[in-house]
Amino acid sequence: MVSSSHEALHRIFQQEPGLFARVTRNLGVAFPPPVSASELSTDLTETRPLERRVDTLLRMDTEDGSFVLAVESQSKPSRHKPASWAYYLSHVYAKYRVPPVLLVVCPDRKAAAWAAQQFDIGPRQWPSLTLRPLVLGPDDLPVIDSPDEAARDIPLTILSAALHRCEPEADAILNALAKALKGLSADDENTAGTFIELMEQGLGMTPAADLWRHLMAVDLSFFQSQTAQQLRAEGRAEGRAEGEAKALLRLLGHRSVEVSEEDRERIAGCGDPDVLDLWFTRALTATSTAEIFAPAGGAGTAD
Repeated sequence: MVSSSHEALHRIFQQEPGLFARVTRNLGVAFPPPVSASELSTDLTETRPLERRVDTLLRMDTEDGSFVLAVESQSKPSRHKPASWAYYLSHVYAKYRVPPVLLVVCPDRKAAAWAAQQFDIGPRQWPSLTLRPLVLGPDDLPVIDSPDEAARDIPLTILSAALHRCEPEADAILNALAKALKGLSADDENTAGTFIELMEQGLGMTPAADLWRHLMAVDLSFFQSQTAQQLRAEGRAEGRAEGEAKALLRLLGHRSVEVSEEDRERIAGCGDPDVLDLWFTRALTATSTAEIFAPAGGAGTAD
């Protein structure tokens, strides 16, 4: 079954084809930005009953010529994949008569190191086909933790967060991205909704996904998309208290707010999602847990 995080790692290139030229600079390969880009059918099935589908397939037209970009999202090594990738590229070249390029996006370092090798297909004495994927892994994209930098290239920031989703830097990237999205104009509502959905998909089932849902559930008055309303509902739904408590503690850790053992137990033991949501909102700007626990209209900790 294809996971949602798998989808995000290649769909971001459908949303922003020019991202390919920007990210490959980190791989030491200079592709010109596309003058235009058009989606092609990802169905590479032959007439016989054998179905093969590449994750994303784009025709990229640049001032330096055209090529077909195949983007594959790969989370772990697979001995069967090189043969499939070679088939994809050969079939695409035969079908469109345009040079193909394979980009493999890996959120896992082990998978990235495996995919980055040169695959020789054929007998040892004379390999007839050599497969050389471009591979984008966690070490190939910078950590974008500045809201200004995130605002300059939101798709790149989404990809950075997806590739670093299991690392401590994920929180800083997500906070920067949330602020960048909030700065979008009302005319960008649909685009913001798409970016939010892609980011949630890209985080998969990692702890960073809980932080992202909370960030999106807080102060989303700058747009009223269906996605935003769904995120609010999820953040307040009964039974999410444990996840909200963990996200709150992660946020406090990221902001370097001192949390005593007593405070930690209070947060972890709170079973009211509405109270946790209020504390999370306050934690975005609070400098102490006293500010977070203060009763409405007063100071100090609540009873």
